[in-house]
Amino acid sequence: MALLKLKGVVQNYAWGGTEYIPNLIGEEVTGDKCAEYWMGAHDKAPATITSSGQKFNDYIAANSQDLLGKPVYDAFGKLPFLFKVLDVNDMLSIQVHPTKKEAVKGFAHENELGIPLSAPHRNYKDDNHKPEIMVALGEFWLLHGFKPEANLIATLSETPELSQLVEVFKTSGYKGLYQLVMEESADETNQVLKPLIDRVLPLYKEGALDKSSPDYWAAKAYLTFCPEGDLDKGIYSVYFFNIVKVNAGEAVFQDAGVPHAYMEGQNMELMANSDNVLRGGLTPKHVDVPELLKHVAFEETIPNILNGDAQPDGLERIYKSPAPDFELSKVSVQSGATYQSNADTVEVIIVLEGNVKATSGDELLDLTKGEVFSVSAGDSYKIAASDEAILYKAKCPVK
Repeated sequence: MALLKLKGVVQNYAWGGTEYIPNLIGEEVTGDKCAEYWMGAHDKAPATITSSGQKFNDYIAANSQDLLGKPVYDAFGKLPFLFKVLDVNDMLSIQVHPTKKEAVKGFAHENELGIPLSAPHRNYKDDNHKPEIMVALGEFWLLHGFKPEANLIATLSETPELSQLVEVFKTSGYKGLYQLVMEESADETNQVLKPLIDRVLPLYKEGALDKSSPDYWAAKAYLTFCPEGDLDKGIYSVYFFNIVKVNAGEAVFQDAGVPHAYMEGQNMELMANSDNVLRGGLTPKHVDVPELLKHVAFEETIPNILNGDAQPDGLERIYKSPAPDFELSKVSVQSGATYQSNADTVEVIIVLEGNVKATSGDELLDLTKGEVFSVSAGDSYKIAASDEAILYKAKCPVK
């Protein structure tokens, strides 16, 4: 079949919200944390084909070349991306992703050591890299890479509790600064950060801090991760990294080595089909500092906000990135209009707003808000809207 209606999988992580994803996909709001909605073929949580009940990863394995298309099959052998909706209520961990080469090496090494894939101290869950792109669905806040030199010095100088780090940075650069705080003892971290939290927390509770200030996120991180016991080293990163605000329809690409963390809001996220995360704090999960330091890009990052490239049809906007594994686009279809395309490779599409009819030959799917479908390689299809509709589409750019 050219068109397959899919049902994704909700991931109930602690940092998620309780309403956005259930409301999107038409499920009851129970109060459970609904952080991510996975629409793909990752073995951990594959989507289900609604007409047959078959898992999408099993269907792909049985129909690989027909569904994926020969170029994608030859290059990857499987669906190379994972498509998600995220609802970020509490801050995610500071993290960085390895390159493909380092992922292969790290995965093989931990296999040789006999570390189970489910072990909490395992760093590499697979042998793949994990570049990712996100498009904001409303106001969205994230940390993204080290601040440019002048900005970082200004931030440290203006923060009394961190001003002693200015000289460290001037002498030892980004790596020396980051390595110093990540390798210091818990007592040393507490001595530096406790006075900072004591100063900013009352301001946060009074609503006197703006979200563009690292003080705001430091206070929120403290309340989320360490109201009792040792302070989390990830609080340092709130002052070291760029605080980026993106608005609805704007995108940010995260490549290997760029330290980052999502902090608040909803987005569409598309990534290589991997679960490899090296964490640097703001998490109760395993933090392997030596391994983390091997993979961080110790250089300034000037955030690049992507607005997407409008296509000639006036309906599609493509957010291009260097990643060979995926390409994300937004499709806006007005009432009475029709979007037409030919799927060179497999595509996965979600209806974010509105009601549409998707057709390919004699096949027809009636789709409403939150519903997902795939299009097989080589098939032409049309999407018609009865009212204004917004869809997001994931594909592989291999031709």
